[in-house]
This record gives sequence, C-alpha cells and structure tokens, in this order.
Amino acid sequence: MKIIVPMAGRGSRLRPHTLTVPKPLIPVAGKPIVHRLVSDIAKVLGEPIDEIAFVLGDPAFFGDDVVESLTTLAEELGAKASIYRQDEPLGTGHAIMCAKDSLSGPAVVAYADTLIRADFNLDKEADSVIWVKQVDKPEAYGVVKLNESNKIVELVEKPKEFVSDLAVIGIYYFKDIAVLKNELQYVLDNNIINSGEYQINDGIKRMMANGKVFVTGQVEEWMDCGNKNVTIETNTKMLGFLENDKEKLISDDVSSENATIIPPCYIGKDVIIKNGSVGPNVSIGDGCTIQDSHIKNSLIQNQTVIKNANLDNAMIGNHVLYDGNYTTISIGDYSTLE
Repeated sequence: MKIIVPMAGRGSRLRPHTLTVPKPLIPVAGKPIVHRLVSDIAKVLGEPIDEIAFVLGDPAFFGDDVVESLTTLAEELGAKASIYRQDEPLGTGHAIMCAKDSLSGPAVVAYADTLIRADFNLDKEADSVIWVKQVDKPEAYGVVKLNESNKIVELVEKPKEFVSDLAVIGIYYFKDIAVLKNELQYVLDNNIINSGEYQINDGIKRMMANGKVFVTGQVEEWMDCGNKNVTIETNTKMLGFLENDKEKLISDDVSSENATIIPPCYIGKDVIIKNGSVGPNVSIGDGCTIQDSHIKNSLIQNQTVIKNANLDNAMIGNHVLYDGNYTTISIGDYSTLE
C-alpha cells in the first residue's frame, strides 16, 4: 500500500502562521497536521505501508527541514519516503501527477489540510473508495451522488440544488492508482480545465464513465485546519479524542509553580508555567514559558513566552514574546508584543 500526500499549497487562510511554516506542518495537539493525518491513516488501514509520496511546493519554502521531517515520518511508519515538487499551483489532478513515478498499485490519496477520526474498512471489491462526511450545508462542498445500490455515480461541486449531503473530504483509495494516473494524463494532454485548474474529479469521472466502481467510506469526524478559528476548534476536538484514548499529553519535565493545569491539554518538553492556569483545550509546544497568565481554548507553538495574559481562542506561533491583555489573538512566528 502507498499513501500519496499532495501538500504544495501555502495555506494563505491560516496566515500569519503559514508565512514561515507550511500549513501541513502546523502542530495540532502537539503533532504537525500532516504527521497526525498520515499516522492515523496508516493505523486504521491495518496493512503495511510501502511508500509515502509527498508532493511539495517551492523548495525555498518547503526546504530541507520539511523534507527531513517528512522522511522521518515515513521511516517511523516503516515506509520509503518519496519527495516530488509541484512548481505551479495547477490543481489537485496536476499535483497527483507530479508523483506519477509512484502511481502504481493500491494507494490512498490524502490531502494534508484536514484531520479525521475513522475506521477504514476497505471494500476490496470496489475500484475506489471516496471518504465522505454528512454535512449540514452541502452547497458549500463537493458532494457525491449515489444510485440505489449505494454506488457513487456522480461528483458535483458546490451544487446549487440538493444532490446529497455527503461531502467529499479529500481522502481516496484506489485499488490500482495507475488507472487514475492514465485518466489524469488524458486530462492533462487534452487540457481539460475546471476553475482554472486540472482537477482530480475529472480523472475520477473518466474512471466512472469506463465502468469503474466507486463506493463511499464514512468518517466519524472530519476536522478542518483552514483558518485560525477552525484550527483551534480542531485542536480542542483532537485533545478530547487523545484524552479518551489515554494518550500521554503532558511531558514529565513540565515545571509548574503556583499554577493549575485543567485537562485536556497538550504540554511539550521544557515548559515552565508560573502563577496562573492553563486549560482546558490548550496545546503548548516545547520550550515555552507561561507566567502570570490564564489560557484556555488556545494553541501555542514552540519557544514562546507569554506574560500577563488572559487568552481565549488564541493562536500564537514560534519564538513569540507576548506581554499584554488582549484575549482573542493570532500572532505569527518571531513576533514581539509588549
């Protein structure tokens, strides 16, 4: 089994946090988004992963440190890491084709901007599985249309009239991804463009037209990391799941003086907390100092100092010095506010 991870986007909706760090490497509940996504998929697939192919953007932004991080992730899962580049943002189908040398055999394609909780029961009789989540406002999503046998017969992007309430979440299984590769090559060769880009849906529609069987997979939770507010919501949900899973969330070397920690919280290594409270629903990265502050429902990255703060629904980057009394804030890396 292979996992193909297109992740070349810059994550503009999550700025300023993505000005210095690619969105898939932003930590949620103590682990980068892409690390958590790929690890969770590997765990629920229940079979060995041979290769993980990552499609990255500009090397000036997705540099050697990113490649090293992703290589380590693959190796920890017993897989080979393959690194590809998408030099221009030409769409989902184009991104997958940037990894064409890895497109053979059974594979999962997963876009690295969401997190999930799911039990992947692969229908080995189907040619493909598209994971979906029931949503309240299907007109805002791409959705699937099913026939009376619950097979997918159509993909509809942001339907103006009701088609179904099953939204495509960006995770797909292909029994032989070489079939998708061939159809996407046709899309590229014939310049089939939708919304200015080469889309994976056009390759999938050609597979359907040729009689390939597509079915749905359901997820328990589909958590977005598109902007600051929803990323904090996702952090809160993930902390709850990890607490229920009895995962260790607080490092043994946390220094706490006259402070209260209200679970669930993730607190990394070498963190100092003095005079105040942390939690619930807070993630704090390695090497942070929290002093004379009360923090809840917030996400703080690494090597940051927070003083005299009363934070709620805040997202703060790496190497930040913050001393102030604003409550709901979003501060990027290497910022100083005193």
